[in-house]
Amino acid sequence: MKTIVWFGFVLGALSAAAKVILTNPGQKAILACGVDAYNDRLEWHRGDDLIHSIPKSGFPRKGRGDIVGRSAVKWDAKLVISAVKEEDAGKFICTADGRRHEHILLVVSVWATPSGELQLGSEASLHCRVKGLAQDPPVQWKRPDGSPHSGSLKSATRSDAGTWKCTFSHNGGTHDRSLTIKVQEPAEAATPSSPQSSNDVLKPTCPDCVTQQASLTPSAALLLGLSWWVWVAVGVGCLVVVLLMVFVIVLCKRIKRKKRKFQTMKNGRQPLKPKKYCQCNCPAAAAKPQQGRRREKPSAPRLQPLLMP
Repeated sequence: MKTIVWFGFVLGALSAAAKVILTNPGQKAILACGVDAYNDRLEWHRGDDLIHSIPKSGFPRKGRGDIVGRSAVKWDAKLVISAVKEEDAGKFICTADGRRHEHILLVVSVWATPSGELQLGSEASLHCRVKGLAQDPPVQWKRPDGSPHSGSLKSATRSDAGTWKCTFSHNGGTHDRSLTIKVQEPAEAATPSSPQSSNDVLKPTCPDCVTQQASLTPSAALLLGLSWWVWVAVGVGCLVVVLLMVFVIVLCKRIKRKKRKFQTMKNGRQPLKPKKYCQCNCPAAAAKPQQGRRREKPSAPRLQPLLMP
């Protein structure tokens, strides 16, 4: 019975232990709450400061601080923090339906001084800084071959090039971050060239260069100085402009032809209308006497017979 109780106590302690998440400055950190769903309310806190409070029904609430604008809660209750800063490190608490889950975000910065590629034989110092714990843990550097090192290079060698690891321990677990070191040989000093006399400097290597440059006009020299691809680009551009002008001209003529054809068809469909004449209210003129016809003489009266006595 005692064994069962002790085993349950150990399981409870393990489940209550905070989960450690490691990241570098500028990267993205994803913190899993520990539950996939909730029935009432989900809340994320950084220490005692509220970040997000999301109820199943109602309006969500947000806290204050720079981390609030760079974080979001996903559908599976995970908290995603973008562009992590060293100030974001610390304890995060996720509460789902009253169940509390703790997480520790550790922001580890590793760099070398001087930065960049190291010169062969130069001195360098490796730095490893851990943010998010109450006390800075002791760190240990490991060389690319796995052997421990203090992190201070007195004279860089070719064997120092590779991936170094900064290791530290927390709550019985060991964590590490990597740093790549590059070592290059110093550039060879340029051999001094033999001094040349003033006559050698002024003397042209090509005898005909001076005469050719003198014979060319400034415009010709400028044109000949262009690369071949410049001439190709100019030619292609001119060709495109010419084709575009031809296309515009043909298109305009076609549009005018269609307009004339449409106007002709429109005029042919219109019905003929009777012509309208102006009507005047003036009295009609008297008819002219017909000319050319002879006026007939009146016929002579008939003779009466004489009465005899």
